[in-house]
Amino acid sequence: MVKVFVYPTNSFILADLVTRAGHEPLVIMNQVREKVTKLSVDSPPLNITAEDPKAGLKYAAIEVPAGVRGRMALLGPLAEKAQAAIIVEGAPADFGCSGCNRTNELSKYQVRTLVGKEKILEIKYPENEEQMHEFVYVILDFLKTLPAGENMGGAPNE
Repeated sequence: MVKVFVYPTNSFILADLVTRAGHEPLVIMNQVREKVTKLSVDSPPLNITAEDPKAGLKYAAIEVPAGVRGRMALLGPLAEKAQAAIIVEGAPADFGCSGCNRTNELSKYQVRTLVGKEKILEIKYPENEEQMHEFVYVILDFLKTLPAGENMGGAPNE
């Protein structure tokens, strides 16, 4: 099983395709679930601990807006765990949007740097039904090329 970074990071459609192919999708929904179910968070929706701002500084400088650092505190660890990635460009907001273009660009840059281009599928969002079928087939074909049941190098399995 390979850990696959999914972009947009909250796309249920991509997460489902990755899961059905036998791999682990690295998506922000899991990060948020983990954060709000931890005992260290006293009162959601103010689900922030004293360590969270520090975690964001690992991925973005102090001069970067707080929202970007906060999002990167969630997305940065996903990128570090990634062994492969699927990046969909040109997707509408309702396909999955993190709400901040600066964060989007920074997280994609980080994944491209850490994972390496040969393990990343970058694909354009489909605009019609024919392209949609091709979109799904290309993603599934990419996922089939990833090794099942083993670590493919890069980030360590946890």
